[in-house]
Amino acid sequence: MEPSALTSASLTLAIEGMGCRSCVTKIEQALAKLPGLEAATVDHANKQAHVRFDPGAVSPAEIAQAILALDYGVTILAKGAQT
Repeated sequence: MEPSALTSASLTLAIEGMGCRSCVTKIEQALAKLPGLEAATVDHANKQAHVRFDPGAVSPAEIAQAILALDYGVTILAKGAQT
């Protein structure tokens, strides 16, 4: 049996500076434009984003940079790999 070439990675980020629900939409829309992004959920109450992505197409640093470009603070809390 041949191993699958498809691999996903996950990332949890803390986001600083989100003041309202429109901030959530703004961040989700920016993340959706990244190549290799499979899913992104931004939680306003916990001030976190949970992202699933193809690590061959986009890096955690590029994901964080997309949020920083919107003038929000961001810290990577956890990284994980999934197959």
